[in-house]
Amino acid sequence: MDTTVADTLIGTTIDGRYRITGRVARGGMATVYTATDERLERTVALKIIHPSQATNVHFVDRFTDEAKTIARLTHPNIVAVYDQGRHQGLPYLVMEYVQGRTLRDLLTQRRRLNPVEALAILEQMLAAIAAAHRAGLVHRDVKPENVLVAEAPSGGVGNLVDSVVKVADFGLARAVEASTADDSGQLMATVAYVAPELVTDGHADARTDVYSAGIVLFEMLTGRVPFDGDDPVAVAWEHVDNDVPAPSSVVKGLPSVLDDLTARATRRDPGARPTDAGALLAEVQTVRDDLGAANVETALLRQVPASRGAMADATTVVPAVADRPPWARLPGQNGPSGPGGPGGPPPRGQEYTAGRVPRSRSQKSGPDRRKIFLSAAIAVMVLVVVGSTWWVFLGRYSDAPAMVNMTKAQAELYADQNGFELFYAEGQFNETVPKDTVVNQDPAAGERIVRGGALTLTLSLGKERFGVPDLAGLELTAAQGQLEQLGLKIKKGGHQYSDTIPEGAVISSDPKTGTELKRGDTVTVVTSDGKAPIQVPDLVGKNINDVRNELAGLGLQAQERYKDSDQPADTVIAQTPKPGTGVARDDVVTLDVSKGPPLVTVPDLTNQPCRQAEATLKGMGLNVHIDFNADAFVRSQQPGGNTQVAPGSEVRIQCF
Repeated sequence: MDTTVADTLIGTTIDGRYRITGRVARGGMATVYTATDERLERTVALKIIHPSQATNVHFVDRFTDEAKTIARLTHPNIVAVYDQGRHQGLPYLVMEYVQGRTLRDLLTQRRRLNPVEALAILEQMLAAIAAAHRAGLVHRDVKPENVLVAEAPSGGVGNLVDSVVKVADFGLARAVEASTADDSGQLMATVAYVAPELVTDGHADARTDVYSAGIVLFEMLTGRVPFDGDDPVAVAWEHVDNDVPAPSSVVKGLPSVLDDLTARATRRDPGARPTDAGALLAEVQTVRDDLGAANVETALLRQVPASRGAMADATTVVPAVADRPPWARLPGQNGPSGPGGPGGPPPRGQEYTAGRVPRSRSQKSGPDRRKIFLSAAIAVMVLVVVGSTWWVFLGRYSDAPAMVNMTKAQAELYADQNGFELFYAEGQFNETVPKDTVVNQDPAAGERIVRGGALTLTLSLGKERFGVPDLAGLELTAAQGQLEQLGLKIKKGGHQYSDTIPEGAVISSDPKTGTELKRGDTVTVVTSDGKAPIQVPDLVGKNINDVRNELAGLGLQAQERYKDSDQPADTVIAQTPKPGTGVARDDVVTLDVSKGPPLVTVPDLTNQPCRQAEATLKGMGLNVHIDFNADAFVRSQQPGGNTQVAPGSEVRIQCF
């Protein structure tokens, strides 16, 4: 079945950036896809953890922490980690995409490798693992499945000696170890490569990786692992109870130095192994040089004539050990017997021409002439080797300049003036170093670099800040996912009723939306309990005495505010909250109550014409009742002058 069709993630865009284009492989813990980083327009590998693993909180937390540690490892033989995050709750890693095959694929195809190929691959593996060991990180699962072999820069898939090897999955086994145990409470790494101490007491350190690398070497040389079987537990205890056999016992004719190297790396006692991958790397390089020296001796012997009377005019190309890249050597190591060095083979392609030997056996000068010519040839070779050694190891190198804390412009000006080429690694956020300032360089200041060579600089991206997103209305889990993608933490600060926000969703955040925070800061959110259970009734127009009784019956409290109004006194003219609002028991309802209309002051009308007094009172909104003679003068009034009455009140005047 076509997995690219069946897999629903194909075509999906992760985090608005990584568009998945195909599936590469599916393992026990994760599936690896190819994806296009649409922001940087490059192909990447995206490893997404299986749902069964994502339910383990301890695994997810440890996986995230390990991803951050691995991302800080910078080495040409380590698969770089670019980014990490979550998609639909599943953790994922974004990694460098390596065009090539796994070492497992190669061994499946070819069964085993020749010693030169095996040591060339092992050197690059150990260079990567040594970089991790120097950073305090142990791989814990070194095996052919985690070793990628890219196509050689020189071309040709069969040229394994020049291929680029990259090691993947640093730290993933550690994340599993933190959350997964077998029946004995110990992590069981891939049993074919597991170190004895990991089986007996669950302890893993740099020497554990050394042991696994030794098993990988054994498999590359022989085409099989030393211990195998159907019962994984039984295979694991084979590593505890038995020594790894010599590779030459499986494949006849392998050099004894390979047996010794395998034995040193796979000793059951961790204290008897090389202390870390760097120490084993030094031994591997010595073995490669020894094998190269053996090839040179064989070539020189072939130049001596088979019989004294024979005429020889042979031109033999002496093979050389492949040039070792600088990152494959330990810091400061030149190697007394490295390629082109004393005791090593001459530079690739150098020719040695033997002299002619006289036919006549009676010419006594013949043997002496051969010795003289052979000595001269060897002397010339020594001079060439010494000169080449000086150039390879000293003459073509200079010290890498100190460029940390330079601005990008200063670094480019310096490189231009001094003939260096600059490359830029992915930038890093930094709380103290200004943006576009160099925070790291490779090689480091003072380390050797080829004249006119390249330096890789890492520039500061400045302070890493994230704006608090608008979380109002989001479910709590969705709000948590948004904050975690920004490197922020979430804290539930409380809850309250809301008429507009559904139950369980976020009402507000502190700090507020848009506030800039640094990675690891905490955002406190208030969540909704949904609509309150008591509905406020419509109270406007009712008498305050009736309203008090109604609210008391609902379990609510009344707060009254008296105001002037043309409504009758003690009438409710406004309320808060509005009718229909949900409130909790004992909540307060604020009521505006009418004081009644404002009072009118009755003037003193005594001795005024009765008709004039009537007009005055009606103009003030009062009712008038006239006693006796309306055409006479006012003699008395009720109520009296300067008395305050309500609008519309009646005033009686007596006129005669």
